[in-house]
Formats: sequence, C-alpha cells, structure tokens
Amino acid sequence: MEWEIVIGLETHAQLSTASKIFSDSSTRYGAQANTQANEVDMALPGSLPVMNKGAVERAIRLGLALGSHIAPRSIFARKNYFYPDLPKNYQISQFEIPVVQGGSITFFVDGEEKTVNLTRAHLEEDAGKSLHENFKGPHGESSTGIDLNRAGTPLLEIVSEPEMRSAAEAVAYARALHSLVVWLGICDGNMQEGSFRCDANVSVRRKGDPVLGTRSEIKNVNSFRFLERAILFEARRQIELIEDGGKVVQETRLYDSDLDETRSMRSKEDAHDYRYFPDPDLPPLVIAPEWVEQVKAQMPELPAQKRARFEQELGLSAYDAAQLTMSRASADYFEAVAEQLPQGQAKLAANWVLGELSAALNREELDTDQSPVSPAQLAALIARIIDGTISNKMARDVFSAMWAGEHDGKPDAIIEARGLKQISDSGAISAMIDEVLAAHPAIVEEYRAGKQKAFNSLVGQVMKAAKGKANPQQVNDLLKEKLA
Repeated sequence: MEWEIVIGLETHAQLSTASKIFSDSSTRYGAQANTQANEVDMALPGSLPVMNKGAVERAIRLGLALGSHIAPRSIFARKNYFYPDLPKNYQISQFEIPVVQGGSITFFVDGEEKTVNLTRAHLEEDAGKSLHENFKGPHGESSTGIDLNRAGTPLLEIVSEPEMRSAAEAVAYARALHSLVVWLGICDGNMQEGSFRCDANVSVRRKGDPVLGTRSEIKNVNSFRFLERAILFEARRQIELIEDGGKVVQETRLYDSDLDETRSMRSKEDAHDYRYFPDPDLPPLVIAPEWVEQVKAQMPELPAQKRARFEQELGLSAYDAAQLTMSRASADYFEAVAEQLPQGQAKLAANWVLGELSAALNREELDTDQSPVSPAQLAALIARIIDGTISNKMARDVFSAMWAGEHDGKPDAIIEARGLKQISDSGAISAMIDEVLAAHPAIVEEYRAGKQKAFNSLVGQVMKAAKGKANPQQVNDLLKEKLA
C-alpha cells in the first residue's frame, strides 16, 4: 500500500476513411498482402503525399467532443526511425503543433466519476506489417514477410496526461475513449483488427513522492482485459525490482498474454532520438473557423449530453444513464424502447435494456444492433408488464421465447400460446386466498404472532395455487386485508 502506480495512455485510433491519409489507396481490412499499397505508400522516388481531408475532419470531430483546442495551423513532421515495414524510413506525424490540443474525458470507475485530461491528439500514418509466424519463403525456408497494405493508414494518436492511478481506472478510460470514437463514427473500434490499440506508460513511486518514477511503455495492447493484466504485472515487476535494490530503466515492453507477463523489446527512445523536422512535401494544415463550425453543426448528441438528458428528462440515475450511454447503439436502443412506453416508465425500460437484454447480448457475444429482439418488440413486452397482463417473472420467460424467435418474436402471441396471462380478477384471487388461509391455520397463527416470514409463506402458497399467474401486487394487498 506504500506504492502508487502512475499511468498514461497513448491510444491509436484508426480513422474510418475509405482511403489512406496521404494517398488514394484503400484502407479495407483483410485484402491480399500488398494489393492496397501504391507508389506513395511504398515511398517510390518522385511520389508525393496529398492530405486526406476526411482524416482532418475526423480529428476536428474528436477535438470538439473532448472540449479541446483545434489548432488553426498545424504542421506535419518526419519522425525518423528504421523498421523493415516502414518503406520511407520515417513516419509522417505531428510533433510541435498537433491538430488537437488539450481537452478531457469523463467516465465512471466503480460508480465514481473520474476525469482525465488529455495532452494532445495528432494525425499520423501507420506503418506496414511484418509477418513472422508460419510464413515460408519460396523454397520452404522460414522467412519474414512484409505486407504494406497497412502503410499509410490514417491514425489519430490520443495522448493522456499521466493522471490514472490504477489498472481499473486505465481500462475505464480506454473503454470511454473507445466508446466515444465509435459514437462519433471516426473509428470502427475493432480491436481484433487493430483499429483501436493502446500503449500504456507505467511507472511507480512511493506514496506522497511528487517526482514521477522511470516509466516503461507497453506497446500495442488490443484488448481491455490484456491492458489491465499488463499494467498490473508491470507495476508489480517494477515494485519488486526497486525493493530488491534494482533500478527501472526506460524501455519499450511487449505483453505476452500466454505467459501473462511483459518482456523487454527495446530501449525507449526520447523525442530527440527521432530527429523530427518539418516535412518539406506537405504544406501547413490550415483549419478555418468556418470549417470547425460546419463540423460542429453536424455533430451527434454526445454521450455526456445524452446522459444529462436521460437524468433530467427521464429521471434516470447517474449510474443508469452512464451505463446506457456506454455505446451509441445501446443509447439509441433504449430511447427507441422508452419513447413507446407511457410517461414515467423510463426506469423500467432501462432495467430491461441493462438487465435481460444486456445479459443475452453478452451471452451470445452480440452487439446491441445485432439483437434479435427489436426495440419495438421489447417495448411491447414491457407494456404487458405495465398493464398487468403478465408479471415481471413471466416476462423473462416471454423474453427468452422472443429471443429464440418464437412466434416471430411477438410477445402477445407468445403469451397467448403459452397461456401466461396474469390473473388480475380480484374475486378469483380473493377466493384462492380464502382457500389458502383455511388450509394453513398454523402459518396464519405464526403471522399473527409477529413472524413476517409467515406472510411470505402464505404469498407463496397463493401463487402456487394460481400456478404463478396471479398478480403479485394484488395477492399482497388482498392477503394483508384478510389477515387484518
């Protein structure tokens, strides 16, 4: 408990443009190797980069969502280093003047609201890809292949301040940022394909020490679960190293998910090691105020705005509103359900979207927009709870049938076919209660002696007599009257 973890994240979001950042090659994923790389991507002599306007617009969109400063004039630089899959031996990026500066993002960790400030977000191009595993040369020898399809893919690198103090907080931040870029439509968020990946800068220091420790950078983590595990391992490694009299060195490390450990990759370079200088082939990027206003006018309602509206207009708790706005798809689904229900029933709609629907989606590993139960169908089911046709417990059985496609997912047809209509006739329920009271005088005496459990037992006997179909609220009310 005497140690404090300090975490900052650098997140690479692949922008959702159809073509690359400086060429017209396609960014489509999964094409045959080296079929989507032209002379610009391959750095052939005489080829010149041309800025993709769509990439800039997506950067502006993120900056507006984060409350950042959009630089009216920014420049591109050459970041010099050698990789086999970097044809130019430099990467076109932004250094001194990024297009997006500052801003912040708010999220929840274990029900507590947190805000992390951002340093910057800058545009850059991706490198190609080295293929090491199961790759054979022309004569069957083990080789490394180079695929340049990814070279030149537009990236937005989003850099946080080192303000996170736990692995859980870092994961919550990454999830919130992932949700935002997908919400804005600037990135598809597909972590398996590498569209959204994080570099975690991790250091440790004694609690109360104002000086930051030496950091290690864990590269290219493409899973929230792996991000948490990598940070936990790395923090533990550094603490044990220091306590054993060792010294943490600044380096880049990789996370091995099979062994659940990080391992050294290379020494960590500083900015001056890359010999940044302005790219002479690209003029300064000028963003006119009119363009920013045009993008702002086309922005969707943001998660924070939608959360506030759900709380103020629909009466949801801050927690429910935050959970519903974790993705744009779930927020839209909830709204489509709530607007078809009577006023004041938004909480019930939220319970079902966050409860039964969410559980079913997670079980089947589906996204909200892949749900076999539409918002209209779920609203129709909830309406039958509200009007007393079925109980909440019965509704769960009906929902399972709807999910399986029974009777085309129509709740009324399923209720009718299964004979699930709730008994709400007070006369019929009253008669059942009389029979139960007559059959169980000992339990009645226990209730009159002050044992509350006896009341619940009597309710259970009435529901058993009604085969679970009696309206629970009516059973409770009528039973209390008769016992009184």
